[in-house]
Amino acid sequence: QVQLVESGGGLVQAGDSLRLSCEASVRTFNNYGMGWFRQAPGKEREFVASISYSGLNRRYADSVKGRFTITRDNAKKMVYLRMDSLKPEDTAVYYCAAGRDAAIDVALYDYWGPGTQVTVSS
Repeated sequence: QVQLVESGGGLVQAGDSLRLSCEASVRTFNNYGMGWFRQAPGKEREFVASISYSGLNRRYADSVKGRFTITRDNAKKMVYLRMDSLKPEDTAVYYCAAGRDAAIDVALYDYWGPGTQVTVSS
């Protein structure tokens, strides 16, 4: 069983930066690929970024490539999402997930956090 808790969301202006954190409660954190997803009102949950067990393989949605950076610290059992140059269209609830190695498909993630709200004003 994996428990995940996100933090770091908030209300910011367009162009600002935020760093989301996700803390995992699991003995074998480095056995899991980790991902960030987001869901805006009235839309489906979508892939944002993922990172492999080792942290060497990272994948990003085209909409965030060059602006967002995913990292992980296996010793601390943490995964982060650094978000720069935020846009109003980045407004959503952001979810941390644990599952297959660097997967982009929501169905390949078995464990989810409750989410943290990010709101970007124009």
